[in-house]
Amino acid sequence: MADEALFLLLHSELVSCVYKSPEQGEAENGRCITKLESMGFRVGQGLIERFTKDTARFKDELDIMKFICKDFWTTVFKKQIDNLRTNHQGIYVLQDNKFRLLTQMSAAKQYLEHAPKYLAFTCGLIRGGLSNLGIKSIVTAEVSTMPACKFQVMIQKML
Repeated sequence: MADEALFLLLHSELVSCVYKSPEQGEAENGRCITKLESMGFRVGQGLIERFTKDTARFKDELDIMKFICKDFWTTVFKKQIDNLRTNHQGIYVLQDNKFRLLTQMSAAKQYLEHAPKYLAFTCGLIRGGLSNLGIKSIVTAEVSTMPACKFQVMIQKML
């Protein structure tokens, strides 16, 4: 329980450190999102390396995504992804109905505009983990009602 609280506090401090000035332009906001996503990417690479060292090889893309939704998510966020959907053409949607990094924020819509900065690190985390498993992807997050969110993973085919 204590390690979870530490992770949540560290994440909040990370976001506030990257977003130092309260009034920023759109370009600076984009740079901050990119910085958080890059940090998450590196952490995701390291975590997936550690988590899969004793795991058998994955059969396919879907098997990897199931690992991300069950084992990886459980280790990082203390629960599994609530829903995994795919169109079987390289697009996966991971839905978390009570995302831990958004639960501190109000369930009201007033904080909805701040959600992207709290999701950027996790997008990078997913992308970094997949990258280390040999899957190049684009990960985006969407929030319609807090604290639920959806992560869309678009697999980019290697040429």
